[in-house]
Amino acid sequence: MPAPFPHPHHVLVPARLSSAPPRDAATLPMAAGPERHCSLLHGASCPNTGAQSDMGTLAQHQSIPCLLVALRPLNVEAERERFFRARFAYDPQFEYAEPVPEAVLDKYRAASDRFVAQAIRIIHAVLEKYGTYESFEVATGGRLLSKCQIWSVIRKYMQKEGCVGEVVVQLTDDLLSQAVMMVEDSRPTLAINLAGARQYWLEGMLRHEIGTHYIRGVNNTRQPWHSSEGRKQYSLKPANPTEEGLASLHSVLFRKQPFLWRAALLYYTIERASRLSFSALFQDLEQYVQDAGVRWEYCVRAKRGQTDTSQPGCFSKDQVYLDGILRILRHRQTIDFPLLAALGKVSYEDVNRLKKFGVLEKARIPHFMQDLERYMKQLDHIVTTNQLNEQELEELLPD
Repeated sequence: MPAPFPHPHHVLVPARLSSAPPRDAATLPMAAGPERHCSLLHGASCPNTGAQSDMGTLAQHQSIPCLLVALRPLNVEAERERFFRARFAYDPQFEYAEPVPEAVLDKYRAASDRFVAQAIRIIHAVLEKYGTYESFEVATGGRLLSKCQIWSVIRKYMQKEGCVGEVVVQLTDDLLSQAVMMVEDSRPTLAINLAGARQYWLEGMLRHEIGTHYIRGVNNTRQPWHSSEGRKQYSLKPANPTEEGLASLHSVLFRKQPFLWRAALLYYTIERASRLSFSALFQDLEQYVQDAGVRWEYCVRAKRGQTDTSQPGCFSKDQVYLDGILRILRHRQTIDFPLLAALGKVSYEDVNRLKKFGVLEKARIPHFMQDLERYMKQLDHIVTTNQLNEQELEELLPD
């Protein structure tokens, strides 16, 4: 495995940190996060780190926020109240700001059951060790952090990555996701859900959003495939599931017990949503999560885009996390991880082919990849903790 590339430390302006008021659509986008950071930072312009030519790439994606806002129901709070008043015996009827494009719904209409057995095994492994999800959250996440504590952790992390001043940070209580990286007013912006900012989880969240999505996005702006035309020219595979799989692994990296709970439960929830109504899905999840509020959030994510949730159906985008995780773990011994970061928004399958074309001189590598031996041992630890094994991965994902 080649040594990591040099890590530049560009200090530009003091980091901007703000507390975003809840439910302020002008300040924070309202849609759930996972699909946003991949799309918006896929070759998106980062004015402080890239050339002016990158601005054209950002302009190509200006319509994306509207699409993502459309995927969050306008009446989600009212329907939540009605659902809870009915003691969960009601299927929400969601309304949207504008019709959700059929092309998007068609793309994510079908759920996969390919990794359901692995998802269930991971979930059971957590429950066997901790008893309940709620106990797992307290034991592994630690206490919730105050805003001042969150900002302190963020500043220290940005110093490690050499990106102080490059990313605007907003704190909010109105995200369905834990955090989301986006472009707002031509600035890379990280929105963090206050309810998910726990003592032992926050740095993993930053490795996910900044150490993976943002750094690969910055590196991508320097590559000849930074535009959609460039991707076609070099015959690139889609960045996902590599992008989200890598980010999800980085979320649990260095934890003593790096369980892939969230990726597994999202995968399972979507597979079940494709065959169940909202209320039946909510009841099904009770075997794994007692907290009704948490179950509601998982169900809303899985049913995004639906109007009448009494019908089976899902929005399958969130299955990309576990899918990407398992593919990367399957091939971890042959993936050049520093190069995967340096080449930008590319699939692990394209790395060897693209390395002779890549612009690597000023490539940024996440600080946690600098000790590559330690990094690889952590990936092995993730495999063991989640009761996976090499033979199973090879059978699931043959060459």
